[in-house]
Amino acid sequence: MPKTPPAAGSPKFLRRGKVKEVYEVSPTELEFRFTNDISVFDKHIPSEIPHKGETLARTAAHWFEVCERLGVPHHFLGLSGPTTMRVKRVQVVPDPKTLGPHPRSYLVPLELIVRYYLAGSMWDRVKAGKVRATDLGFPAGKTLEYGVRLPQPHFEVTTKLEPVDRLLTIPDALALSGLDAQQLDGIRETILKVDVAMQAEIGPRGLLHVDGKKEFGVDADGALMVVDTFGTADEDRFWDKDAYERGRQVDFSKEFVRQHYRSTGYYDALQAAREAKASEPPIPPLPPLLVDEVSRLYTTVFQRLTGEPFAAATTPA
Repeated sequence: MPKTPPAAGSPKFLRRGKVKEVYEVSPTELEFRFTNDISVFDKHIPSEIPHKGETLARTAAHWFEVCERLGVPHHFLGLSGPTTMRVKRVQVVPDPKTLGPHPRSYLVPLELIVRYYLAGSMWDRVKAGKVRATDLGFPAGKTLEYGVRLPQPHFEVTTKLEPVDRLLTIPDALALSGLDAQQLDGIRETILKVDVAMQAEIGPRGLLHVDGKKEFGVDADGALMVVDTFGTADEDRFWDKDAYERGRQVDFSKEFVRQHYRSTGYYDALQAAREAKASEPPIPPLPPLLVDEVSRLYTTVFQRLTGEPFAAATTPA
């Protein structure tokens, strides 16, 4: 896919997310600048991970090129540098229904998650008794274990623009987004199509796609398209295939960092504060040795996802 040439003048800063900055290039084009920041549980960790931004930008570009081959609409225009990409611009509004009867170029304010194995927050809900075996497609009474492959892909929706992601029912997701049931079904089919292609590519490189989230926008013609980024160690969870077949779940994703904060007790303290609607405890930085390990994790994941060697084009801060 051709790279987008730099526009005249400097892009205008618009906003900063958890791990990337967004700049305006033109009325129809944005630039994403991926930082070395890292976040978990909707908390920004006061540590920088060398090379993380570059691995995210290049991994995301790889999967958008797969979308292009599959004929899946997307907003990616090209990499404009080792940590930057140009994308089609969409409006970001909490309630798309305020845009009128025929809105154009807007972000669907939802995160769409598909799970193939029992892990992450779904496992937390299972342990808490909030999710039963039948909710996941298993027979009633089946004892659920961490890491089990689900009988069918499990689709769920959360909020996108709220400070902490909130799980939604399908009727609530439709009401919030302004989509109809047919459009949401189309999104689900698109995600499954992309994920099948993703697993076909990473399987021979020894990885399993466990779960992941995607985001969508509506383009200038009113068609749905994949936006933001996906398929990186931040948005998706991957396990080592050989280890899984031997009964172990070896993470190649940001889950490695989440587990650190679970082991220190921080996650439990955070959840208790949220449930009590109390002040949330600040998240501590990662230990220096763990920073180095996480950096190696991100470069390793890039290589195993894309099949490309990683030679840094940027100097760590």
